[in-house]
Amino acid sequence: MFKTLTRVALALAMGAASGSAFAQSGDLSPEDATKQFVVDLGLGAIVKPRYESADSYLVYPMPIISVGRFYLPGLGQVVDGRRRSGVFFFPSFNFIGERKASDSTDLTGTSTVDWALELGLGGGFRTEHFRAFAELRQGINGHTGQVGQLGLDGILYPGDKWEFSFGPRASFASGEYMDTYFGVTATEAANSGGRLTQYDPSAGFKSIGVAARGSYDWNDDVRLHIRGGYDRLVGDAADSPIAEAGSKDQFSIGVGVSYRFAFDVF
Repeated sequence: MFKTLTRVALALAMGAASGSAFAQSGDLSPEDATKQFVVDLGLGAIVKPRYESADSYLVYPMPIISVGRFYLPGLGQVVDGRRRSGVFFFPSFNFIGERKASDSTDLTGTSTVDWALELGLGGGFRTEHFRAFAELRQGINGHTGQVGQLGLDGILYPGDKWEFSFGPRASFASGEYMDTYFGVTATEAANSGGRLTQYDPSAGFKSIGVAARGSYDWNDDVRLHIRGGYDRLVGDAADSPIAEAGSKDQFSIGVGVSYRFAFDVF
């Protein structure tokens, strides 16, 4: 029964739920190091803008997912341990809530944008104290465009139970995504009462910023997490009348806790 539940948890971790795999995976216990799969699953809360370019903030639930070990038949351990070096892969996902004109006077006249789920994959290269990665996601429902992110991190271990990382980020999006969240149609401009002007953005980089993460091993199975970030809208996203009415500076901070599952499948 326990193995069945953990396999279901792994499937959910790989295929659903904001951001990429958020948690950093701590050192493996001797017992966990013998398992094919080690996955940390948890939940937290994050404060972030009500919508992209908003100047008001809300608290949202934050899923926490980290893969400490991941086995693929024929390839072996694709991910293996905390201070590993080499190529790594991870699931990338995001959920964007519905955006309505009633959310802010800055959106007066705009059409409702339905909720969107973004699913994709990320990968990169890391050493004990450095990692570089890229991720790409496909939108479903509210938008059908593509979004992605590039990042670099320095990694520090102040103690046996601590891990910190910090580095720059750059995000980009397709034209369909930019039209959905930053474009303004002629009808919307007319309905805005002069607040907005017609605007047709193009694909490209939409923000640059920095991100920091910290994790603490409460014990072999439970980890505490904190994350924070700052992004500045750039390019066509920054020039959007919606961003001009709201804010080009976007902040976030979140905390949470995760529990470790270790098991074999093959």
